Amino acid sequence: MNSENEAPRSLREIEMEVLAEGREWTRKRLEERLQQEADRHGGVFPPERAKGKASAKKVDASAHGRRRD
Repeated sequence: MNSENEAPRSLREIEMEVLAEGREWTRKRLEERLQQEADRHGGVFPPERAKGKASAKKVDASAHGRRRD
C-alpha cells in the first residue's frame, strides 16, 4: 500500500472505522464469554423448549393501552 497515492482521510472516516473495529471486538468477546458460561453450565442458550408445553399467551394490544388500526 502506497500512502502517497491515497487521499487524506477525514477524522470522521477514521472514527467510523475504529468504532466498527471496536464493535466487532466487543461482539467476539461477548460471544466467547457467553460460550464459556454455557460450557460451564453444560447447556446451550437459549435452552430448548420442552415438547408439549404451550407457548406464552399473546397479550391483547388494548391491555397495554395501544390502539389497533
